[in-house]
Amino acid sequence: MGNFKGHALPGSFFILFAVWWAIKYPLRYRWRQRKLGGGGGGGGGGPTGLPASCVASENRLDIIEGAVKTVFSIVGMMAEQFVPDGPHMRLYNRQEGGWDHLMNWQHTTMYLFFAISGVADIVTHTCRGMPLRGLDRLMLALAVFVEGYLFYFHLHGRTMLDVHVHTLLLLPVFTGSLTIFLEVFLRDNAILELLRTSFALLQGTWFFQIGFVLYPPNGAPEWDQADMGNMMFITMCFCWHFAGAILYISLSYTAVFW
Repeated sequence: MGNFKGHALPGSFFILFAVWWAIKYPLRYRWRQRKLGGGGGGGGGGPTGLPASCVASENRLDIIEGAVKTVFSIVGMMAEQFVPDGPHMRLYNRQEGGWDHLMNWQHTTMYLFFAISGVADIVTHTCRGMPLRGLDRLMLALAVFVEGYLFYFHLHGRTMLDVHVHTLLLLPVFTGSLTIFLEVFLRDNAILELLRTSFALLQGTWFFQIGFVLYPPNGAPEWDQADMGNMMFITMCFCWHFAGAILYISLSYTAVFW
């Protein structure tokens, strides 16, 4: 992630999934309402009473989502390892007597846990006879937590603005992890799903913002890493990103239920 593309890649993944969730969940609730005669799926009751064909269709979508998540995560792992200046699967450089590209290895570890989350999605919605309800949310919460854990210990020796933009990223990461963990016990809760989607979208757009701040593309002027005005603007800009995420999700739900 030591360049603009390295931040754009995970940012694109988070934005893609957030956009998908913002479409998927309101449509799912609307579909359930029609199938149940106007009474289903608004708060936390789940799909009880739905026809088996509807449940099977929802499971197929979740399996596809898990497969896409797994593939994207593997792509991210490969990108971190096999870029021209990457470690190429070498953790320790014996010639130089030190660790090899630990930043890339940390990012690879982050993608690894999202790949595990994708596999958990597939297993949860394929093995319907096993007592695995909630495993998909639990592993996703763990993956997001590991992301935040790695980033928290990823900032030593950085410039003031660099530390600040990554610290702001930790807010949607850890709150998102907590929200997803609550979904383990409060399945099909519309408010929690809305929060998860907004935090994911905020993460995605903020990854791009970090890329623009630290690695301006196309010859754009560099940001002063020690300027307090830049710190204040970035703090305010983070709130704008969150407002934009909430606005997009609100428009998506409004369009479906209008």
